[in-house]
Amino acid sequence: MHIVIMRLLLLLLLPLPAAASTDSEAWQALQEGKAMLLMRHTHAPGSGVSSGAVLHRCDTQRNLDEQGRQEAIAWGNRLKEHGINQARVFSSQFCRAQDTARLLDIGKVKPVPALNSFFLTRERRSLQAEQLKRFITGLEPGRPVILISHQVNISVLTGRFPAAGEALILAFPLENRPKVLASIRP
Repeated sequence: MHIVIMRLLLLLLLPLPAAASTDSEAWQALQEGKAMLLMRHTHAPGSGVSSGAVLHRCDTQRNLDEQGRQEAIAWGNRLKEHGINQARVFSSQFCRAQDTARLLDIGKVKPVPALNSFFLTRERRSLQAEQLKRFITGLEPGRPVILISHQVNISVLTGRFPAAGEALILAFPLENRPKVLASIRP
């Protein structure tokens, strides 16, 4: 019985080096501009978008709390630890996404409407997903690309349901079903 347990433990440990290697390769691809990082904004209490939300008025929206601000700063430090000190940073126009992007502190933040949440306008889902794909496809090679968006946008693009502050490293060129190189929790 003891030998069986030992063998099971060894089998559980075998995949770990391969996963670490894959994550390492994903970070390298991001550094080299062969991939992009698509992140859900960090922690903002609540869910969805209120019907009274106005894009340029943070007081009408869900916003980052202290946990969300600290997660964004930690993400910026993580990116820098992986050699990404300067990046092209694109964000949804919602305050929680803009604040997440700014707190990364790795580049000027450019708002991109295609990254906005379509939570209240689900009929725009397909159109907005196509707009986002065109935006990404149109990016010129260069510094690493960081995109800050929302759960609904990331889910429709990738089929994944990211937690607040979770990021996916996606391979370039973007395919119909993007190739996820790594999923990284906050």
